[in-house]
Amino acid sequence: MSRSVRSAEQDRAAGGRHRRVVVLDEGRRATGSIAFRVYRRTRRIRAYLRWSEQGRTRERYVGEVNCATRAANLAQAWTMARAAGLVRDEVLPAGSKASSTAVRAVMTANKGRDTKPERLLRSILYRQGLRYRVNARPLPDLRRTADIIFPKARVAVFVDGCYWHGCPDHYRPATKRSDFWHEKIQGNQTRDADTDARLREQGWTVVRVWEHEVADAAAAKVIAALDG
Repeated sequence: MSRSVRSAEQDRAAGGRHRRVVVLDEGRRATGSIAFRVYRRTRRIRAYLRWSEQGRTRERYVGEVNCATRAANLAQAWTMARAAGLVRDEVLPAGSKASSTAVRAVMTANKGRDTKPERLLRSILYRQGLRYRVNARPLPDLRRTADIIFPKARVAVFVDGCYWHGCPDHYRPATKRSDFWHEKIQGNQTRDADTDARLREQGWTVVRVWEHEVADAAAAKVIAALDG
């Protein structure tokens, strides 16, 4: 299991990376993780909270877990660690516009370019022998960039994030500051529609795919637009 996969597993079990904060001396913080030790003779599973401090791995005993799956045991261990005061949620910095640490985590994780879905799509297109420009303006006088463009074919590709562009399948309205976020998402959708209209007026074909779409299916859409 790679480091990124292990980290994602811990995030899911803890309820997000912002909930894995270990407070150290002098206001310092570390990101914790849960490790298990299985005792063969008794088959008991003991959970430990681990973190790195000054280049050394530290750990604290959390307790025994007894669920049927690893995912459930991780979730149980994180709950126990939080109840014991071993970890806490990240505190919002002064001046943050986010309504909660969970919202801030989503905002921080959101990348404006070179997201994983974009990279996967580009990789498939490249293997098909296609060449393109990345994060470029289809129209020089329009200050809006597409994730991938094919200048000669006049095809512009946008890989839209499910939250920020209001995916009908995965977007869930915010419960806090709902008016603010509703206007934000609606503004993005209006801008998307305006961008599409302006490009089409100039003879461009616009392809929009959602970040949740399978990369092969997204690539098929792009290739169909290029063939058309």
